[in-house]
Amino acid sequence: MRSLMPFVLAASLVTAPAGDPGGPIGDGFQNDRTSGVVLRNSKIVLSGNGLGAKSDGYRVQRPCWYEPGDNADAMLDRQENVRDFWFHTHPNGTEEDYERFLKQYKDKVGKDGRWWTPAYNAADPDGLSCWTGLEGAVWVPAGTTPPGGITLQELYQLARAALTVPEPKIELSPDVKSYVNLPTWVWLTGIGETSRSVTAEIPGVMSATVTATLDRVEIKSGAPAGRAEVKEDCGATGHPYAKGGTFSCGVVYLRASIDQPRKVYVMSVTTVWPVTGAGVGFAFQPVQATVTRDIPVGEVQSTVRKDSGDS
Repeated sequence: MRSLMPFVLAASLVTAPAGDPGGPIGDGFQNDRTSGVVLRNSKIVLSGNGLGAKSDGYRVQRPCWYEPGDNADAMLDRQENVRDFWFHTHPNGTEEDYERFLKQYKDKVGKDGRWWTPAYNAADPDGLSCWTGLEGAVWVPAGTTPPGGITLQELYQLARAALTVPEPKIELSPDVKSYVNLPTWVWLTGIGETSRSVTAEIPGVMSATVTATLDRVEIKSGAPAGRAEVKEDCGATGHPYAKGGTFSCGVVYLRASIDQPRKVYVMSVTTVWPVTGAGVGFAFQPVQATVTRDIPVGEVQSTVRKDSGDS
């Protein structure tokens, strides 16, 4: 049933100027639409330095929900302000019809509670269909949550879905080409801050913050079994080459790559970012970002000279 929704949405879209907190707001991205949350008809505000990179595909369990909205007086004002729109969408409607429509809002004036309205995650393919199955508005007495009303746990899930981490760049030494039995040092650049967080907040109601902190690097050589030895004592971002330093993060290739497709091994490096929720026990899997790089590996050539004294 969606009998109220045209009027609830019309009020927001017709009367709320750009930037008005009463209008539909809240997108889970800053520079592009690569994050896992695109909020529609929502008062949830997403913020933090973990927005805007590529989503890791985390999906919110329920793609639509009810959110607390206007109290009885504010909702009545909102619906009275769209009188002309109501008659535009009901060309055969009468004043009596319009008054009957308003009665459901007038009946709540003086009561302690709020109208809850539906919102959804448009990044989820099921978001819109889920939203259309909800009521246009639900009156909820103070201190209670309606069936389908957003919970703190779901707010944490939305923050987690919007949380992203940067894709690093693989740096190597030697850089252009490696050789059999020569240590190939690995480290990462382009990460910036090693702690990324996102806060999802319904202003004045509740807030949820999740934080991802870079913990370790995982390396796959790209070589078949027995052709490489991997060292993963890398810390958070690997170790740049240092003359005379201890080799602890990278790969030693034991066979040349000449027989491989394109004559290279494809190394992959994954950053692992464990996720925590501030002050709660909600558990999330780490965020991971994987990048690859082609590694051509050659044989060390040597020249054997015959001693002039040999016969």
